[in-house]
Amino acid sequence: MQNPFRNLKLDQQTIVAIIFVAIFTVFSIGLSGFFSVGNLLTLVRSVSVLGILSLGMAIVVIGRGIDLSMIATLAVASAVVLMLAGDGYRPELAVLAGLIFAIAIGMTNGFLVAYAEIPALFTTLAVGIGVAGLGQSGLFEYEIVAWPPELNVIAWIGRGTLFGFPYSIMAFIVTCLAVHLFLRKTRLGLFVYALGDNLDAARNSGIPTRPIIMLQYVLAAVIALIAGLVLSASSSSMDTRIFNLTWIYDVILVVVLGGIGLSGGRGGVMNVVVGTLLIGTIVNGMTIMNVSFEAQKLIKGLVLLAALLSDSILNPRNEETAKQGDI
Repeated sequence: MQNPFRNLKLDQQTIVAIIFVAIFTVFSIGLSGFFSVGNLLTLVRSVSVLGILSLGMAIVVIGRGIDLSMIATLAVASAVVLMLAGDGYRPELAVLAGLIFAIAIGMTNGFLVAYAEIPALFTTLAVGIGVAGLGQSGLFEYEIVAWPPELNVIAWIGRGTLFGFPYSIMAFIVTCLAVHLFLRKTRLGLFVYALGDNLDAARNSGIPTRPIIMLQYVLAAVIALIAGLVLSASSSSMDTRIFNLTWIYDVILVVVLGGIGLSGGRGGVMNVVVGTLLIGTIVNGMTIMNVSFEAQKLIKGLVLLAALLSDSILNPRNEETAKQGDI
């Protein structure tokens, strides 16, 4: 008799999806209040912002980079939008200014990585610290910028529901579709995979690798702004101090755990979706169980280490990807 599981491909994405279903089922049965409508809505809203951020990070990681400035971009660029709208500028002008600010951050990251050839890890860390410092010391009067009534025209992006589905998760779904179309259906997206898989081969084949690298970081910054607007609309404010939190590690955890290899050139939107669902479910369950914040950080750290180990096993680095400073 033929084994029905013989052709089952258990890659990291499939394994993580199975673990998510198992944990979700266990929490639903054994954890009081987990499978309630209110908690599921909370879970969906919390994973939407994390998922949007992780989509931006995925583009960069697929191109064999990393962006540690995304949380600073999220906080400061969206706070710029809120501040300008509160100061009387028209909503579209405020959003445009925030978009230009985010693009400037992405171009700075991309230029330093692509043309100055500074490793992305150090570049984006320095840029993120600089952007956060600029926001906290020069741009804003207070560290928490309130959502102004003038922006209520776009407040739906983080509030309310459509046929029972929160608009925030709809924003995540739309961003997923946009990133999927970019990566899989456009020439530029295929170029991202090419330079992530083998930078030298991509350059020798005529692909404009330096502009593509810049594009990756610009897209990540724009997606971070979108996530910031969803977050600030849902909470009616933007706390610029979130840069000091460990959120960026959650984003990296989602990307790596979902199966996007740090060596570049592989992965996609579905990896981000399964990683987001798993991490969001684990964090939500730990919150219901009153697990302390410190213990949660320890658990997530251990999960991240396990994900990195899994990545090194499933996506081993070869002669091309083992170069120092490739991220």
